[in-house]
Amino acid sequence: MPIINRMADFQSEIAEIRQDLHQHPELQYDVHRTAAKVTEHLQSFGITDITTGIGQTGVVAVIEGKTNTSGKVIGLRADMDALPLQETSGKPHASVIDGKMHACGHDGHTSMLLGAAKYLAETRNFDGKVVLIFQPAEEGGGGAKAMIDDGMMERWAIDEVYGMHNWPGMEVGDFCIRSGPLMASADRIRIEVEGKGCHAAKPHQGIDTIVVLSAIVQAVQTIASRNVDPQKSIVVSLCKIEAGFTDNVVPQTGSILGTVRTLDPAIRDMAEQRLTEIVEKTAEVYGAKAKLIYSRDYPVTVNHDEPSKRAATIARDIVGADKVSEDMVPSMGSEDFSFMLEARPGAFIFIGNGDSAALHHPDYDFNDDLIPIGASYWIKLIETSLPNG
Repeated sequence: MPIINRMADFQSEIAEIRQDLHQHPELQYDVHRTAAKVTEHLQSFGITDITTGIGQTGVVAVIEGKTNTSGKVIGLRADMDALPLQETSGKPHASVIDGKMHACGHDGHTSMLLGAAKYLAETRNFDGKVVLIFQPAEEGGGGAKAMIDDGMMERWAIDEVYGMHNWPGMEVGDFCIRSGPLMASADRIRIEVEGKGCHAAKPHQGIDTIVVLSAIVQAVQTIASRNVDPQKSIVVSLCKIEAGFTDNVVPQTGSILGTVRTLDPAIRDMAEQRLTEIVEKTAEVYGAKAKLIYSRDYPVTVNHDEPSKRAATIARDIVGADKVSEDMVPSMGSEDFSFMLEARPGAFIFIGNGDSAALHHPDYDFNDDLIPIGASYWIKLIETSLPNG
């Protein structure tokens, strides 16, 4: 069951679609052109059951198999949004929009699913229904949750859901996956500190907010080193500090922005509690006041066992056993497909993008050689999971 020949025939056509999307990146929910192009291509493939505006700008399309005796419905998801970066790749199809680029390969994800849609609409060699999910706002906007909150899972009676992401640095067409926690939760933190401003020459008359901020930065490091089992994972990164306006005034207020990543919901809860205690008590020691604002964004991405095993088996059938790993080291990056895996059983898999620039880098570009491989994976996932007859 190697790469499907018909998909190899489609490659140049789908690559043109991908490069057009790459040239015209859109951010978060403002993916109106992209969604319109997706809809236009689906219609050209003969797909008529298309709904737009799910989760603000998402697109959902349904392909029915030759038969539907099982009544089973499987969702396949691709993300559509880009990132606020200035592209420096120099490629002929580089972004034509200043300050926006497809630096994470969502143009490729959308195109691979379109390629699979074209084939599945032609052959319909399965029993049941396929729901194609083209999602906005993966990059920090929670578009998956927005589509779920719009009733997507219930409206289309989705039984299982699957996602795929390219992975730079892994050989083209290699796959990796694991059951259980695969990607970390992602939470945002803001720490607000208020001391007492004074003249820099008379620090004893004030409460130095910068000293308090520095003490909090140091104390927060103990969460990972002293509060979490060394064999488990957490990242607490404080990434922005603001305080002060000039060189001779001790500032009254200051703030810190950061992120918390974990692979365990219990550790996530503990981290929020310890951060609150550390922030408030450290400030209190210096006579200052501090407040933690903790925003939970994406939960842990947790693959379900049986769907993960089936996904790995299908990938091996396409590219060979030596090119598929079921023991991927979990990533501390995050994915809002986590919301879909909380709502339904399924699995998220990675496909190698070769020796490209890293994700979220201004030189990054999706490798079009992946198109027939990734699309073949989608097709065989459907034909295997929904066998006809």
